[in-house]
Amino acid sequence: MSPPPQIEVPENCTAVSFDCPVEGTIYGYYPSLGWNAFFAGFFGLCCLLQLIFGIRYKTWTYMIGVGLGCAAECGGYVGRIMMHNNPYDDLGFQIQVVLLIFAPAFLAAGIYLILKHAVILFGEEWSRIRPAWYTYIFIACDVSSLVLQSAGGAIAATADDDKKTSDMGTNIMIAGIIWQVVVLVIFGALVAEYCYRTYTRRTQLTHSALTIWSSRRFRVFIGAVVIAYITIFIRCVYRIPELLGGWGGELMRVESEFIAFEGWMIVLCVMAQTVCHPGIFFPVMGGAAGKRMANRKLASSEESDVEMLDRA
Repeated sequence: MSPPPQIEVPENCTAVSFDCPVEGTIYGYYPSLGWNAFFAGFFGLCCLLQLIFGIRYKTWTYMIGVGLGCAAECGGYVGRIMMHNNPYDDLGFQIQVVLLIFAPAFLAAGIYLILKHAVILFGEEWSRIRPAWYTYIFIACDVSSLVLQSAGGAIAATADDDKKTSDMGTNIMIAGIIWQVVVLVIFGALVAEYCYRTYTRRTQLTHSALTIWSSRRFRVFIGAVVIAYITIFIRCVYRIPELLGGWGGELMRVESEFIAFEGWMIVLCVMAQTVCHPGIFFPVMGGAAGKRMANRKLASSEESDVEMLDRA
């Protein structure tokens, strides 16, 4: 589907009219009410579930990261709903630009936290980085990406008709997203290497680590983490050419691609992070309640091993 052509409109346009048609806006269309209402409701529900699971299983840091990401996504789509009512709505535009740009940085932080606990469980000695440093390094990189994207988004969204300021904000946003992609690539490479090193040393794993390693629930959890990682990566890669095309560029004026590569990619990411919550599927990451659950499962496994030996 070809994007609608952008046309020149008076600078004082505040609503769609004969002199200010929708094609004169940056997006060139009325954002879909149905899709944006669905996304806002979905992310709002997931934010609530993240709070419930976080309190229940005491996964505080994970709850803060993913919960804030869901809340920002919800707010961003509320901004797009405002633009459905009035595509010239500056407040709605500013809300959705800033929130939807940096929300995935919080969701990525949830993925980074998992590696630390996995390394502690399966073996620190063959990790190239101490477990705590995975959190420090990648969260710091995530924050720097977040600062660049949010600052650039705020500058671009409030630039009005000042093209120089708008371009500066856009360039800062692009730098932040490119940096986020680079960080994701480095993180993926470290995870892949650690998984390989762990697999080649699987005979050295402790009984508790082997029990979790071989459990179906843990494998489902790892699959969910992979889905979350891939969908965030696809979304970030999509955002680069969208912004490189400039405000009102061709890619930015096609809503179907935005729905597919921004909306649905993050829906799949958040669904994986919520349905396969670490408090349920990887309880060693949680607080006292999660650790009690993990200990009960390990104890049950050890009792089964003893019963098998007795029968033998």
